[in-house]
Amino acid sequence: MTLMMVATALGWVGAVAGLVAYAMVSRGRWDADSLAFQGTNMLAGVTMLTVAATNGVWPSAAANIVVIVIGVHAVTTVLRAKKRKAQSAPTLAVVEDIARDDREPAAQPAVSHRAYAEAA
Repeated sequence: MTLMMVATALGWVGAVAGLVAYAMVSRGRWDADSLAFQGTNMLAGVTMLTVAATNGVWPSAAANIVVIVIGVHAVTTVLRAKKRKAQSAPTLAVVEDIARDDREPAAQPAVSHRAYAEAA
């Protein structure tokens, strides 16, 4: 198997990945800012960059470098937003209350109620 054959196979993988990402966003299955969409686009960009560089098609290689850079920026933005959201989310504290019926202690087991309250 030659380098050209490997590059061609990678090219097909990249082309299919790019089409799948485009189709999923177009059909509303993925959001444009989803990690699935951005990751698939970056995979397509890396594989298509490999093909373009192997064949010496430098305009296509440059375009795929831009696709990868945009994808890395988008993923970084999405991850930062998720981190900010997680840090600003209210935390919950467990509050337990055990109720007993003192009239017949042996017949009535303790009943535990668990509630969650936002911690201040």
